[in-house]
Amino acid sequence: MDSLNVHTLERRPDLFEGLEKVHEGSFPNYVIEGDRHNAEYWDRVLRDFPSLQFVLCDERENVLASGHALPLAWDGTVENLPSGYDGALVRGFGERRHPPNTLCALAVIVAKSHRGKGLSSRAVSAMKQLAQEHGFSRLIAPVRPNRKSLYPLTPMERYIRWRQEDGAPFDPWLRVHWKLGAQFLKVASNSMEVRGSVADWEKWTGMRFPESGEYVVPGALTPVAINREKDEGIYLDPNVWMAYRL
Repeated sequence: MDSLNVHTLERRPDLFEGLEKVHEGSFPNYVIEGDRHNAEYWDRVLRDFPSLQFVLCDERENVLASGHALPLAWDGTVENLPSGYDGALVRGFGERRHPPNTLCALAVIVAKSHRGKGLSSRAVSAMKQLAQEHGFSRLIAPVRPNRKSLYPLTPMERYIRWRQEDGAPFDPWLRVHWKLGAQFLKVASNSMEVRGSVADWEKWTGMRFPESGEYVVPGALTPVAINREKDEGIYLDPNVWMAYRL
């Protein structure tokens, strides 16, 4: 796909009307419905920062992928990174003692029918270009490895060290960022916090949870902790902080 157009929400809001179809199936339902920070802030990301939301389109203006980000202040140290995806949302909309100097990528999503065609790399490159155009000195991202759900019992700290024979990261999504020059900074163990009742989790996963304990559920990167006495299930989604110098 050589001919791709990049359009921001600010310039082409009409192209974002059917974005739900592009996003469909990209994340487990419980990540979308059970993360209160995502529920609280996502609409504000689109509304408050339209120039930082973009789509990739073919020559017929069919939307193939989207990218979403928000600005925040970061001093460049690992210690000063947000806790993860949730922490980035909170910082991005919180009280700002310092002007934003960093673009934080929240998501790059490729439509199911167009995955495996190199669009994720093109979208990340578009995100880098957008960051440069807006004068940000850095681009950071809490990256959710897309093959980690196949190895939910392996700690993320070990998983990110897995390599292919050529030395590239084992995980395809981590590999995209690595090839484009991103540096690994740290594991965000509690990047997203998902809470729900036992009934919620049974609806989200199609599973039954007869007793309290840890369960491996579809799409999760780590086990979900079910507490039947408290009627609660908690899932902490781990991500990997990666950064680009622009």
